[in-house]
Amino acid sequence: VAMNDSVNILNSAYLAVEYIDSFLPDNPLQQPFKNAWNYMLDNYTKFQIATWGSLIVHEVSYFLLCVPGFVFQFIPYMQKYKIQQDKPETWEKQWKCFKTLLFNHFFIQLPLICGTYYFTEFFNIPYEWEEMPRWYVLVAQCFGCAVIEDAWHYFLHRLLHHKRIYKYIHKVHHEFVSPFGMQAEYAHPLETLILGTGFFIGIIVFCNHVILLWAWVICRLMETIDVHSGYDVPLNPLHLVPFYAGARFHDFHHMNFIGNYASTFTWWDRIFGTDSQFIAYKEKEKQQQLITKKKA
Repeated sequence: VAMNDSVNILNSAYLAVEYIDSFLPDNPLQQPFKNAWNYMLDNYTKFQIATWGSLIVHEVSYFLLCVPGFVFQFIPYMQKYKIQQDKPETWEKQWKCFKTLLFNHFFIQLPLICGTYYFTEFFNIPYEWEEMPRWYVLVAQCFGCAVIEDAWHYFLHRLLHHKRIYKYIHKVHHEFVSPFGMQAEYAHPLETLILGTGFFIGIIVFCNHVILLWAWVICRLMETIDVHSGYDVPLNPLHLVPFYAGARFHDFHHMNFIGNYASTFTWWDRIFGTDSQFIAYKEKEKQQQLITKKKA
């Protein structure tokens, strides 16, 4: 009965969104995107699209999303939004991070990306424009992928913090106590494989078109670069996502090493009480701010 109720609720929500979508004006970018997509299908093989397309989407998205946080360090006005203001970025750390990233991207992730075509063939995942899901279905699928990845990340990340294995794998990622956006994928190769597995589980569950692979890549990068940015910028649209953890939540993990293990949402840390030190820290900050205001 509960399952039927859930299905009915989801169907009703889908119909409601579909109804609202019918009143929205046509997207002016849809036709150019359709033309570009069909041009890609006509001029490249599925293997080329799956492999090199996925690599390009990942590399371009990653470094473009890193640009705002990188630029912030040169803008004095933005320093008031930096979470750990006593630990500025250094060129030495950023260069070291960049070199490790290139190694991970091309020697760890690229071999995995080379399997994308075979993955889409095995699961009969279509490439055609006519099979592409509507935008709201894609958004729902990306959210579902995020929920699954977040659960995987919480438990495996927490395991990587176990005292017997921490120094062998996860310690690499914690070299930077004050994180910056580019550091999001700075990790031991084994960690890249272990935590990265969570990314693919949602794809296996939801993927009904190759576009989801790329949409989910962009969503996941947007989230992980944001929480590693080191800046808590107001009017961040990601804060509209329910239960979104955000930069302050994950920044505390790097500063404190214990707690706040989830990647995207706050519920697993709340359920298991691993956000207790973060809550106490926030309360202490509030008290200090009140004392400062009274003195002023």
